[in-house]
Amino acid sequence: MYAYIKGTLEFTTQQEAIVEAGGVGYRIFVSPKTKSRLPDTGREVKLYTHFVVREDAMELYGFSSAEELFVYEQLISVSGVGPKVGLAILSAMEPNEFVAAVVTNDVTAITKAQGVGAKLAARIVLELKDKMQKESAELDLEIISPKEDVVDAGEAVEALLALGYTAAEAKRAVSGLSGSVEEIISQALKNLMRRG
Repeated sequence: MYAYIKGTLEFTTQQEAIVEAGGVGYRIFVSPKTKSRLPDTGREVKLYTHFVVREDAMELYGFSSAEELFVYEQLISVSGVGPKVGLAILSAMEPNEFVAAVVTNDVTAITKAQGVGAKLAARIVLELKDKMQKESAELDLEIISPKEDVVDAGEAVEALLALGYTAAEAKRAVSGLSGSVEEIISQALKNLMRRG
């Protein structure tokens, strides 16, 4: 319904920006990252918006760039990712970092967002990987290649989850380890046996 709203930034709260445009004050939910990029009160601001209609509320979510809005809309298309969880993920990582995490199967990076567990992060990667690879180029989202050891650690955590360990156990076991995926898994299993 609203592609973007351009107007005067009246004031902000912890999670909202109030923007006056055409004599109307819009309450727009924003992530901490978007909030940090807002101008001073009284200055002109432009926020790319997503309009959410529910039975009990109508809400606007605002983003500082078209890329951030694109990633948000992909996120909330995933089952289990609501508007607030989508904002939490974009609060934890930049759009290009998120795209990189999805394309490289880095589930661990996505679980750093508040309220996102390993299962939900894995579902996000599964559902969005193909779409992100195709559409990120069109929006000029530069995919930052994460360090190899970060990717390997993420894959090792996935392997440990598949073996029945909890996300907390898996993350703790691979913490601080480096090397190939196989080496990390081998050392992590030794760590888990010692603790067990």
